Amino acid sequence: MRKISRTRAMLASAATAVGGLAIAGTALATMASAAPAEAAAPAAPAAMTAYRFTILDNADDVTFNQLLGISNEGEIAGYFGSGAAGHPNQGYRLYAPYGQGDYAGENFPGSVQTQVTGLNDQGDTVGFWSSMNTASMVNDNFGFYQLNGHQAHTVVFPTGDNASPVTDQLLGINDDDVAVGFYTNGQGSNRGYAYDIRTHQFTRVLVPGYPTGTAGPSLTAAAIDNRGDIAGFYTDARGTTDAFLDYRHGPFRTLDVPGASSTEALGVNDHDEVVGVYTVGTGASAAMHGFTWTPRGGFASVDDPQGVGTTTINGVNDAGDLVGFFVDATGNTDGFRAAPHRG
Repeated sequence: MRKISRTRAMLASAATAVGGLAIAGTALATMASAAPAEAAAPAAPAAMTAYRFTILDNADDVTFNQLLGISNEGEIAGYFGSGAAGHPNQGYRLYAPYGQGDYAGENFPGSVQTQVTGLNDQGDTVGFWSSMNTASMVNDNFGFYQLNGHQAHTVVFPTGDNASPVTDQLLGINDDDVAVGFYTNGQGSNRGYAYDIRTHQFTRVLVPGYPTGTAGPSLTAAAIDNRGDIAGFYTDARGTTDAFLDYRHGPFRTLDVPGASSTEALGVNDHDEVVGVYTVGTGASAAMHGFTWTPRGGFASVDDPQGVGTTTINGVNDAGDLVGFFVDATGNTDGFRAAPHRG
């Protein structure tokens, strides 16, 4: 996952309110953003790439599905269940050709709720799990990884300054088994980090330019590519949510859709194509649109035709295939895959 933030329907505590994922990220709660005072024109240009959209909902719960990551083989990570009391998140992997028999449940052993938020081309997955499913939806969250379907392991950033309940989520993983995610501290700020599964080493992801010894702004690391470039989002000095792409061997680049009230990066591929969601306006009438961004082409809006204004793009593979979710006319949250028209 929400990956986090307000962007996904998370099992999370209020402090996490992200994708996801981050974040949605993010505390997984449907991209329900605040509604605005006035509607604004779409902030990003129309999509330059034409896509073929396919709704993919697990029949075990057609009312709530979110697709959060896609591998180069077309394997998809996601979950069903809104996280409301009695309606827990239940993780899964989905394999081509994407029929009902191609869903494979994946839930952390002994958990009450699980989201599978990211996967790589080796069959390894990451996500987070909870021991709770409360009416308030304020639940504990613990990151986890699972290598090629074998034993799942919990990951919690080593700090004595945790939110209560604990909120810690892994949201993305590359083929070198480096995962990224965040935890929420006791002051309610998200702290992004990378975790090397092979060496068990943690590394903080920070916005540069802040004095040494300071933590910097609230930040969620949502995705990582095979070069080690990390995408996510943070809160700037104005209180605005900005997307970023942190190049492993280059600069930290802030990405803002022109005219948007917030921009969240949730996925990245090996071509540094970044995907995510941006919001136009504030309040109950705010509109949320998916986006893609490339170093040469800049931003393009991408909305599922049945979910214009409620679309989140959460994952992208090297072929440019997208996965995400939208809210339909009946109020259901539907997962979708969008494949570029080729040839």
